[in-house]
Amino acid sequence: QVQLVESGGESVQSGGSLRLSCQASGFTFTAYSKAWFRQAPGKQREGVAWINRVGTINYSDSVKGRFTISQDNAKNTLFLQMNSLKPEDTAIYYCAADSDITSGLRRGSYGYWGRGTQVTVSS
Repeated sequence: QVQLVESGGESVQSGGSLRLSCQASGFTFTAYSKAWFRQAPGKQREGVAWINRVGTINYSDSVKGRFTISQDNAKNTLFLQMNSLKPEDTAIYYCAADSDITSGLRRGSYGYWGRGTQVTVSS
């Protein structure tokens, strides 16, 4: 079955960097759209970065220029490099996947989710 396991979340100071990883299994990694979402306390889950099987990449305005999504196809792993972190980036970060090439940053477009990893940015 499809499994997505996130790692790499931790507590960092404002201005710092983190790299999140998502180990995927149970599906053809290169054929699926993958994305990173986040959910802060009391807020809805929001999409931050997306990549599809033809290499289309998109970011939310709130992270554009600071976050980079990438993948290692040989290791079935999705990454999110996060630089210049701000306290408002504090959230649980989730990896998501779906066979829909047009999934984008729409939460409802993803059928598979990981359990998340906590990122805390202190000022």
